[in-house]
Amino acid sequence: MNEKQGQLYLCATPIGNLEDITMRVLRILKEADLIAAEDTRNSIRLLNHFDIHTPMTSYHEYNKIEKAYELIRKMQEGKNVALITDAGTPGISDPGEDLVRLCYEAGITVTSLPGACACVTALTLSGLPTRRFCFEAFLPPDKKERREILEELQTETRTTIIYEAPHRLVRTLTELLETLGDRRITVCRELTKKHEVAFQTTLSEAVKWYTANDPKGECVIVMEGKSRAELAQAQQKAWEEMSVSEHVEQYMNQGMDRRDAMKQAAKDRGVSKREIYAALLETQE
Repeated sequence: MNEKQGQLYLCATPIGNLEDITMRVLRILKEADLIAAEDTRNSIRLLNHFDIHTPMTSYHEYNKIEKAYELIRKMQEGKNVALITDAGTPGISDPGEDLVRLCYEAGITVTSLPGACACVTALTLSGLPTRRFCFEAFLPPDKKERREILEELQTETRTTIIYEAPHRLVRTLTELLETLGDRRITVCRELTKKHEVAFQTTLSEAVKWYTANDPKGECVIVMEGKSRAELAQAQQKAWEEMSVSEHVEQYMNQGMDRRDAMKQAAKDRGVSKREIYAALLETQE
């Protein structure tokens, strides 16, 4: 540790099962001068369980900037601060990302201590493709922004991970179904706990099930991406609904010259450039 300046430790805490905390995190929580916790009332139970008596202070969404500068001042004075969230890895869909950014701006060293993370746990448990994935966290409450993100997901080919609270699960599943069509999903609940559930189903069936059965516990939705074959079919259909002249004009409006536009339209439609030229001549007659 720097003798003149302290540093920030991002300490992953259990998402359910207390045995999932690492020995390294336990050591840092004991050695740190201060623990910054998302909810001290929740975190005190964790610290008591492991007999940790390090002083705590709150760091959450509503004080994240003002408190960040206070914590940075302490680190500049030589104090080491351990940041913990209610569950999982700090900085993932929580204000920890702001503290990390501000620490770097102030020249403070940041170290991340890996451990439990709900999104990765759910992904590996889902049975869906894991090589490529995207993480959306909680969908935004703002209607316009929410709609824009849902529309972007229409063409997302990667497995998508979304967090949701149990009382909003049916609404979110319904919006996903209406916007994206039916997809394979796995709904993970109570991760790492005694009653852990990984419900492999589809969006339509999940809406029916959770409408009739109230979900309990924080939820992670893992959803398959749209296949590239489906995207290609949809694009081909869109081109077929265009006239040849509209197709060529679309590319010309994007800055292509007429020759290149005709060539690209021919490639899109799987025909020769001669056929495109002939179709354009017919429209001019």
